[in-house]
Amino acid sequence: MTSDPFAHVDVDRLRSGYGVKWGSLAPGVLGAWVADMDFGVPPAVRECVIRLAEREDFGYPFWRGEDPVAEAFAERMAARHGWTPRPGRVRVLTDLIQILQVMVEHATRPGDGVAIHVPSYPPFLASIARAGRRIVPLPMTRTGNGWGFAAEGLADRLRAAGCRMLVLVNPHNPTGRVFTREELEALAEAAEELDLVVVSDEIHADLAYAPHRHVPFASLGPATAARTITATSATKTFNIAGLRCAVAHVGHDGVWEALSRMSYDYFGTPAVVGRAATVAAWRESADWHADLMRTLERNRRTVERWAADLPWDLGYHSPQATYLSWFDFTGTPLGGVAPAERLEREAGVKLAEGAEFAQETPVDTAGFARLNFATSPTVLDEILGRITAAVSCGSS
Repeated sequence: MTSDPFAHVDVDRLRSGYGVKWGSLAPGVLGAWVADMDFGVPPAVRECVIRLAEREDFGYPFWRGEDPVAEAFAERMAARHGWTPRPGRVRVLTDLIQILQVMVEHATRPGDGVAIHVPSYPPFLASIARAGRRIVPLPMTRTGNGWGFAAEGLADRLRAAGCRMLVLVNPHNPTGRVFTREELEALAEAAEELDLVVVSDEIHADLAYAPHRHVPFASLGPATAARTITATSATKTFNIAGLRCAVAHVGHDGVWEALSRMSYDYFGTPAVVGRAATVAAWRESADWHADLMRTLERNRRTVERWAADLPWDLGYHSPQATYLSWFDFTGTPLGGVAPAERLEREAGVKLAEGAEFAQETPVDTAGFARLNFATSPTVLDEILGRITAAVSCGSS
């Protein structure tokens, strides 16, 4: 039995559990859609959860002094990303979708425009639309050097669209782009000019590949920090999404005051398990994280070589962060409509459907699909082989 926790995944174990990524699939279908990893969790996290179970410690959360999740968050931001969060400005909530929904409700009004790069994480688009706000898409465009967006005239475009908020997903999902300091500064200038509240989703910050480095939006300067809500979690990097614990650092005084006027019970309280596991992940799992990144880097290169060897152009740019690949199947025999649906039916592989990443906007991503490569090399090879075979059959 191998000692490498990333070399093998037990697909039968994954299918038999409660996770949606595998549990919702028909027998024989391989899951590469939801952004959960197929690996286990860091030893420190597992041991933490076991200790809680052995103590039967599942009561209401209590801690002496500062919230340990807030402390661990501040330590990690300073040590890894060179940003010192403002003390006393953290709210611990369940996940980033809840954070976005809360901030949209407290920082904007129905009918206001909310700018966001598109394609984007589907639940964010759905959340903005459900709140009665208007999605103002900032289209991500493909260039010879990768994915980017048009920064010229940005403030004028957002002003014309009646924007009151900017939602920044960085590193970007689904393209995997790590925005540069210059790009972030262009966004910060527009936000300053229009007095926008910025919600910066940085959940993939610890999944950036060298030489790319994540720059926290709030680290750009005091003025930017004073308008930014930074949202993050240990869930993506350490594979604990089901434990439901996330952090919102609220730099904006008006939003902080609005939240402070609400009953604390309005927001709910993440359970002991999620809080303790988050602290164990951020404070005690550096070696596991380093091993994970080496595995993901190997898988990233595998996908890159596979895409380059295909007889069709997927318009592929290897992600600079995340464990997600964004493919354009328009120029393949699958065509430009619902490729993920066809691949599930014809290849027995489930990817995330591209059209969902532009819902409620005029941006066309119907020919795209997103693949999750956070699995073992064997399973990844099988997934890619099935996709190749299915697309090849489509050309015959």
